[in-house]
Amino acid sequence: MQIEQLLYDSAGNRQKSTANALRDKAQFVLIFGAKKLLLNNHIYDELRDLYPTAYLIGGTTAGEIYNNVATENTVSATAVYMEKTKVQFSSLTIENDKYFEAAAALVAKFDIDDLKHVFIISEGININGSKLVEGLITSMPENVTLSGGLAGDGTLYKETYIIANDYPKQNRLVAIGFYGKHVHFGYASIGGWSPFGIERIITKSKNNILYELDDKPALTLYKEYLGDYAAELPAAGLYFPLMVRSKDHRRTFIRTIQRVDESQNALIFSGDVPEGYYSKLMRSSPDNLIDGARQAAQISLTSLGLNSANLAILVSCVGRKLVLDQLTSEEIDATRNVLKMDTIFTGFYSYGEISSPDKNAICELHNQTMTITLITEV
Repeated sequence: MQIEQLLYDSAGNRQKSTANALRDKAQFVLIFGAKKLLLNNHIYDELRDLYPTAYLIGGTTAGEIYNNVATENTVSATAVYMEKTKVQFSSLTIENDKYFEAAAALVAKFDIDDLKHVFIISEGININGSKLVEGLITSMPENVTLSGGLAGDGTLYKETYIIANDYPKQNRLVAIGFYGKHVHFGYASIGGWSPFGIERIITKSKNNILYELDDKPALTLYKEYLGDYAAELPAAGLYFPLMVRSKDHRRTFIRTIQRVDESQNALIFSGDVPEGYYSKLMRSSPDNLIDGARQAAQISLTSLGLNSANLAILVSCVGRKLVLDQLTSEEIDATRNVLKMDTIFTGFYSYGEISSPDKNAICELHNQTMTITLITEV
């Protein structure tokens, strides 16, 4: 497995490059970058010239990860060639809010025989991530694993764009499928957030829209909790996500506010918030988030079943970045200390993460986690 990386600065100029040798050997290039840079198509054009036969996939972000560093207002590109592994590309445009159906159609484009893992990058705003993941895992064979994330738009929450072997466009899904016995994957998704305050029942919701908690308007209650922060919604919601659990405690997950609907006094999340489930606000500290990243690295390495990985794709939530602030790169350092120096890092800060928490759990949409996908070819 051969990997090379490039980094473009805020002016769109190439600043760093680990090599320039793969050229038409590269099978795919992962491209993560700030919206204003990716919408200036010259970076895409340059990468297409450098890697003429590769699948170019990626999306806009809330921050980029280039090897050991968390950056912003940059573009990170990681080109990969796998000597013994077939890869296949799939993409489509989501239409009429049919997220489940779009996911199923995306999977249908893959050859199923010998498919081992699918890595997906999705539209980050006009999406119900829960329905997306449900459609993916329902359509794939049980032995095929899944990971990925939702594109970002800084803290603006206005528009996200996906690169799917073409110039960036909205409302798209793109995925890479990996085939064969020589490629191995490890994955994990860990948060580091703690619940606080009163636990309330979700008494009225529809899919990812939360209308009432304990029969009271959800947005009104949330604003009361946030106090002065309420004026900064939806971005302020990144500091105070919602823990959601089933009555029997079998399912627990975190949801982050995507938008607010003032007219209906409702909160719109990136994934489902089922009626009858219980909820609590959450908060965290830099130390807890950094420790969560360390745990994710440890669990992903155990899941891989090998001593090290060739490539680590880190998808971390934008809310973590806001809490960590100047310490953001320390969560990258924490994972690096576990995964060793010979593993190449890439990734981005997202509006949602897709993975199993560990190899024994089901794949779900997560928020506010560090989600790691390890890839090794043997």
